[in-house]
Order: sequence, then structure tokens, then C-alpha cells
Amino acid sequence: MTVKVLVVDDSGFFRRRVTDMLKDDPRLEVVGTAVDGQDAINKVKELKPNVITMDIEMPVMDGITAVRRIMATQPTPILMFSSLTHEGAKSTFEALEAGAIDYLPKNFDELSNNREEVARILRTRVWTIGIKKVPSRTRPATAPAAAAPATASHPAPVAGNRPSAIRKGQYRVVAIGTSTGGPVALQEVLTRIPANFSAPIVVVQHMPGSFTGAFAKRLDQLCKIKVKEAVDGDVLQPGVALLAPGGKQMLIESRGDTLRVRIQESEPGQNYKPCVDVTFSSIAKVAPGKTLAIVLTGMGADGRDGAKLLKQGGSTIWAQDEATSVIYGMPMAIAQAGIADRILPLQDVATQMITAV
Repeated sequence: MTVKVLVVDDSGFFRRRVTDMLKDDPRLEVVGTAVDGQDAINKVKELKPNVITMDIEMPVMDGITAVRRIMATQPTPILMFSSLTHEGAKSTFEALEAGAIDYLPKNFDELSNNREEVARILRTRVWTIGIKKVPSRTRPATAPAAAAPATASHPAPVAGNRPSAIRKGQYRVVAIGTSTGGPVALQEVLTRIPANFSAPIVVVQHMPGSFTGAFAKRLDQLCKIKVKEAVDGDVLQPGVALLAPGGKQMLIESRGDTLRVRIQESEPGQNYKPCVDVTFSSIAKVAPGKTLAIVLTGMGADGRDGAKLLKQGGSTIWAQDEATSVIYGMPMAIAQAGIADRILPLQDVATQMITAV
């Protein structure tokens, strides 16, 4: 399969740079370019690309408006280019909510100083989202939903691996890990959680450090529970969701009867900052058998090893299903490892959390 790409940017230099990086991959074909959002809409109708790269700030029509219109008329996977600033974060989240799938920094030096590494990352992202059909998406909720009967499939356990039984009130912590597609998925889930939710929530979203603070504030404004970017020493509390800060690692430690956050720098070899495996593994030590771990949409397999440790201690593991995942990588790794107690469509995750906790 060849993935057809439309490159959209008002800068001729940037269009050429992106095109040059993509054309070296035989799996990718740049079928056209567009200079603004309106031009992009016209080119999408004419060229029918499999994936679009889109700038946010453009004349005539901005990228966010273009995303909304494209997703309403001819849904196509869209990769946004964003500045890694507070304002850039806000615009990026608006683009993702409008229907874009993923984003990369427009300043490629923020990805890597190695041009070939930057090109590899770009080509991988474009290929991965280009071969994926746009997943079904639900509108993010603004109020908690009533608990509903389980509709999830239950994978058969592998030998020696019995699914954990769920007892109301058994969890000391709910831990959520996600990556590509995560901002919209987390908004869908967390906005449905009531303020009196009886367990603390910790969230690991692959995201740069300049984005996590803005993302936490955005969720806090939308949710009934409190959402904040975690800082060292934070105490886990019911009805509070702590988001791991980008660029660092978040561990959970036990101090007396309380669970607290420890933020530390990443160690050599840790590719994800923050890393789901790091957080999950730390929780496995302090809340064995009393954790509900949920792995949502994302590229790669981060979370699988940490979830295995949690499972060995008797905790419960859920994974998002393929149909509603933007990228079925991280949840697929959980399912293929045979450690998922439930495989859930995104729209059911919150109601099942409310029922279980």
C-alpha cells in the first residue's frame, strides 16, 4: 500500500522541507501541497489523500477551521504541526478536538538535532496514521454519565493467568496510560467522572513538558473532578487526577497510609518522558492488587511491562478496543500479552470506572 500525502503550509520553504523528507520513503507519495486551509479543503476533494500534514497558523483559513471542515465532509487522518509553547499547546488541543489525530513540533530541532532521525519520526508518524481508518469518535462529555451494564468483550485468559475479580471499592488508585489520540480520549473519559469519585487517578500521557501544564488546566476546566499537573510530593486523593509532567518521570510511593508522587529526571534508555511503564511499575510496588490500570490509544507498547507487574500482584487491567483507538498499539500490546481483564470501547470506559470504583 502507498500512503498518499497532502502537505499544507503557507510557507513554501516548510512545504518543500516536509515533502523532501517524505519522498525518501517508498511507502509514501506526496500527491500535492496546499498554501492555506481553504486550498487544503479543495485539494482534499480533488486528490483524496490518505493523510494530511497541516499547519495551524495560515492566512485565508487557519488549520483548525480546515480540520473541522475536512472532518465534516471527507474525514481524513490529519497530523498537525505545532509550536511547543503554551499558546501552541492550546491551539493543538483545539485541533485535536476538531478531529486531528496527532501532532509534531514545527521546529524540527525540538524533535532531534539529527536530520535523519527527524525524517524517520515524521515518516513513521505519517505512515502509521495514513494506513489507519479514521476511528469512530464520540463527542466529549460535559457531565458524568450514568453507570451502564458492561458491554466489553472478555479475552480468554492464557495459561496461569486468571482475570482479576472486580469488587466495588477495592481500588486505591486508578492509573491511565496513553499516547497518540490520548488528549481526546482522556477528555472523553475524565469529563464523565463525577466529583465524588472515590479513588485517586494518575494519568501518563506522552506529551512534551510545555504541553502538560496547559493540558491539565484544560481538563480541569472541563471536568467535575480536579485535574492538575503533578508535582513532587503531591498526595493522591479521591476525585483528583494527577497528570505526569512532560519530559520527566512520575513514580508513586507509599509514605505511611498515603500514596505520594515522586517526580524525577529520566534515566538513560528511557525513550518515553513520561513513561507509562515507569509509573505502572512503581504503583505495582505500593498498591498490589488494589490498582485499576487502563491503557488507552497510543503507538508502541509502553505500559505493557508495567501492566504485567500490576497483573502479577492481582490488580485489574483494562485496554481500549481497536475500533475506537486512534492508534491500536499500546492497548493491542496489553491484549496480545493476555493480561487484559476487559477490552472496552472508549465510550464505555468512564461508566465502567464508575461502576467498579
